[in-house]
Amino acid sequence: MVKVATTAEELQHILKLRYQVLRQPWDQPAETATDDLEHSSINAFITNEKGNVIACGRLQENENKKGQIRFMAVADDYQGKGLGKMIVKFLESKGRELGLTEIELQARENAVKFYEECGYSIKEKSFLLWGQIRHFLMVKEIH
Repeated sequence: MVKVATTAEELQHILKLRYQVLRQPWDQPAETATDDLEHSSINAFITNEKGNVIACGRLQENENKKGQIRFMAVADDYQGKGLGKMIVKFLESKGRELGLTEIELQARENAVKFYEECGYSIKEKSFLLWGQIRHFLMVKEIH
């Protein structure tokens, strides 16, 4: 079941997973797994039977009724089980509730196929994170 983080403790567990999946493998500092938009964004997460956060993603509202999904992470042992898709669908539903018309995201090259399966299309090749991880701007209209 997908939940929304409502406490500082829940957010800390989410940040820990983000760091482990998205930053630590590239020797990047933990503070790069967050920004100053945490409290104005929707942080969705899934826990395992022990209560550990095993999947997460964040939806932030940008200008012109556009949203952005960021910081998607699924623990290594839980990848390929549909948890990422559950997070994306949940965040899209929250976007619809907010009246958003489009969601964009920056997909790492190895995640493009996953987002295409979720209905996103590549808009353009974007940046190279830390000089090594190719990203693509992807978008999806939501109604």
